[in-house]
Amino acid sequence: MHQTAVVILNFNGLGFLKEFIPILIKYTSNQARLIVADNASSDDSVTFLRNHYPEIELVLLKQNFGFAEGYNQALKQIEAKYFVLLNSDVEVTQNWLPPLIDLLENDYIAACQPKILSYHNRASFEYAGAAGGYLDYFGYPFCRGRIIDSLEIDSGQYNNNIEIFWASGACLAIKSKAFFSIGGFDGSFFAHMEEIDLCWRLQLNGHKIFSNSTSTIYHVGGGTLPKSNPHKTFLNFRNGLEMIFKNSPKKNFYFRIIGRLLFDGLAGLGYLLKGNFKDCYAIIKAHFAFYRKYSILKQKREIVLNELTVIDVPVNIYNKSIIIEYYFRQKKKFSDLNWLK
Repeated sequence: MHQTAVVILNFNGLGFLKEFIPILIKYTSNQARLIVADNASSDDSVTFLRNHYPEIELVLLKQNFGFAEGYNQALKQIEAKYFVLLNSDVEVTQNWLPPLIDLLENDYIAACQPKILSYHNRASFEYAGAAGGYLDYFGYPFCRGRIIDSLEIDSGQYNNNIEIFWASGACLAIKSKAFFSIGGFDGSFFAHMEEIDLCWRLQLNGHKIFSNSTSTIYHVGGGTLPKSNPHKTFLNFRNGLEMIFKNSPKKNFYFRIIGRLLFDGLAGLGYLLKGNFKDCYAIIKAHFAFYRKYSILKQKREIVLNELTVIDVPVNIYNKSIIIEYYFRQKKKFSDLNWLK
């Protein structure tokens, strides 16, 4: 049995499976177990795989658990030293897997990601992960190669293996022992931000997260929800608030929360001024969902800080607001930040 399991969580992704499974098999079949965990799809995904790719193992879930809990449920049923969580809308390349596993052979590295380029614009970094992710002081994510909505062209500027804050869920290689030791994904997130929350907790538990530029994949992006979608806006803002509430250090904790609420409010105002009432309302809903879960989140925070934490705060948090740097100081590229040179 291979020590590595590549696991695709699928929900009604028949089109992506038809396009990308043959490429995955071509470049990976002799290196890992290939598994599709199906989130109770209503299309012909399972039938298609059974008929055309019997070498693909199937894990059939009874309902659509979403990304976070779907993977939690699936990975409990899979024995492997290393998991590689791969989106169904990803095109892998030759020799994409070994560099990731080589990194995980280091005792101190719990998870890593490849260089993620855009499937539709293959010279450009892709939004969801690029060359590795970070957080700013108020919990907003950005990447080497992507800040807010500005995507950089890949000219080799990030061709180094480097410690990052979060690895993208589009292609997340992780030690199974580390994944289960912190309780896996927060299933209540359903989708979006769950990998950042996971990586934050891994680091608080003493692990490191890396980006490996010698491995490259191409990501379609927006395969489950398009980039502009009120439900996606709701999940991103709700989950972002919950994440910083659970994991932020005690020092300046309320300043971070209040600052985040204010920045979210400015985002909502921006949507409103543009006439985008649905996304504005989604942010309002996200905040009220956060308030309703206050007592539950307080319990989760106690578990993180008292049971999982061995260090106070990860080192790779940008100690400024990426919103201010981007919109007011016009810093559109990662290199403009003059940080982590």
